Amino acid sequence: MISIKKYAAIDIGSNAMRLLITNIIEQQGKETQFNKSSLIRVPIRLGQDAFTVGEISDENIDRMVDAMKAFKLLMKVYKVERYKACATSAMREAYNGKEVANIIREKCDIDIDIIDGKIEATIIASSDLHDFLKTDQTYLYVDVGGGSTEFSLFTNGKMIASKSFKIGTVRMLNNVVSDIVWEEIEKWIKTNTAEFENVILIGSGGNINKLFKLSGKLQDKPLSYLYLNSQYQYLNSLTYEQRIAELAMNTDRADVIIPATKVYLNAMKWSGARQLFVPKIGLADGIVKAMYQGKL
Repeated sequence: MISIKKYAAIDIGSNAMRLLITNIIEQQGKETQFNKSSLIRVPIRLGQDAFTVGEISDENIDRMVDAMKAFKLLMKVYKVERYKACATSAMREAYNGKEVANIIREKCDIDIDIIDGKIEATIIASSDLHDFLKTDQTYLYVDVGGGSTEFSLFTNGKMIASKSFKIGTVRMLNNVVSDIVWEEIEKWIKTNTAEFENVILIGSGGNINKLFKLSGKLQDKPLSYLYLNSQYQYLNSLTYEQRIAELAMNTDRADVIIPATKVYLNAMKWSGARQLFVPKIGLADGIVKAMYQGKL
């Protein structure tokens, strides 16, 4: 007997909003499958407002409302049974974030949960991440977003430390990340990884997925520090327009990919990791899994 459920997750990030629709396939005697049915990404850079002027602009509120109405219609067409909408650091920090959530509720009939960095890290960890963790290895998991970056350390298959830092690609583009934050991250990584040899990095987020795609590697193969560093230099040598034209990047990916690469490079350097694995997971996947497991 096979049962198929349709769940959806809305991830309202600092760089973009995403709607993930997933088929959940239950079969007696077999492990439940989570198959992505559709992923829609809308480039509304809320962090541009939140991290520079502290509030989400009227223009972006209107764009959000339009996007959420579209998401609502798509979920209806796909016959989604359950969904959850979560917003991260841009909505968290904008002083009108709660007001915007109320507008969305009134106009789109969608409730938004504005989650903190710790919950964000926990949700992502409940995604398919455990499928990649070998119990005899130590992993530093790094999820770089537009407004925040979550670092989680796993050893023996269990999370032993996790922290969210106010560093993200949109913040870095707007020069609102101080040296103190970098120093705090370096200290946290070095302190927490000091007792472990051969730490392996796991990266998630749209930017590292794009870098991995450009490498042409198979999904289970890692990227090296040398490769990542050479890509960083190469991307820096191109203009914004060249990155769009020659590397087929989205307009809202071509600028943030450089600061994102810098975060991953520093994480590798400070943890001593020589390999970076890139499983295709993220907050939206975690939301679906957490809903299914009754955690959300």
